[in-house]
Amino acid sequence: MYIRGDHAELVVGGRLDVRSAADARTVLHSAVDDGAGDLVLDLAALDSWDATGLGVIMGAHRRAGRCGRRLVLRSVPPQMRRLLVATRLHRILAIEGGIGLDSLPRA
Repeated sequence: MYIRGDHAELVVGGRLDVRSAADARTVLHSAVDDGAGDLVLDLAALDSWDATGLGVIMGAHRRAGRCGRRLVLRSVPPQMRRLLVATRLHRILAIEGGIGLDSLPRA
């Protein structure tokens, strides 16, 4: 897993899972705490995430809200979009362009 960017936009790539969760949490919390306005997470290069990785995203979302910021997901890969819909988190998280349920690939 890698995260590159600044306090306004981060690119997350690789796998966001139990092995990378602690590092990801540290970087995301630092970006939230040190910036202002929306924090955009570009997930186009993210290969996969597990429940722990999703928990890291939700933790960053809550922290951003407490700091008066908004966490915005950009370029969410299709399999992760399905997971967000299945868990109904697409109703809670800000997703750039939204999730068109009709456009999701069927499993």
